[in-house]
Amino acid sequence: MFEIASAATSTEEIGNPVYPPAKAELARHGISCEGKRARQLRRDDYEKYDYIIGMENLNLSYMNRILGGDPEGKVHLLMDFTSHPEDIDDPWYTGDFKGVFKQITEGCEALLNKCIND
Repeated sequence: MFEIASAATSTEEIGNPVYPPAKAELARHGISCEGKRARQLRRDDYEKYDYIIGMENLNLSYMNRILGGDPEGKVHLLMDFTSHPEDIDDPWYTGDFKGVFKQITEGCEALLNKCIND
């Protein structure tokens, strides 16, 4: 069984719905995000989840600060599970929601394969 959640490392968007261009890209792929609201990562998330995934190295430093470290090695970059580890550019700044969707899909498929094969 999988439980998947999303949480921010910053507070700027807490309580806000999914950003409209991101919502539109998800809708193009048949993915609904209705009712979703931003929340911040919490220290107790560390005990709840087996993997805590960030999109870029800056996220990892914020995540480790919020979580109080990573003694069990749960914190990873999403693209570290692929054959070409890299940061995922923030589409808020680049406007490339299509490219980011492609990267995230690739990363999620690689992570799923790891979970299935472990």
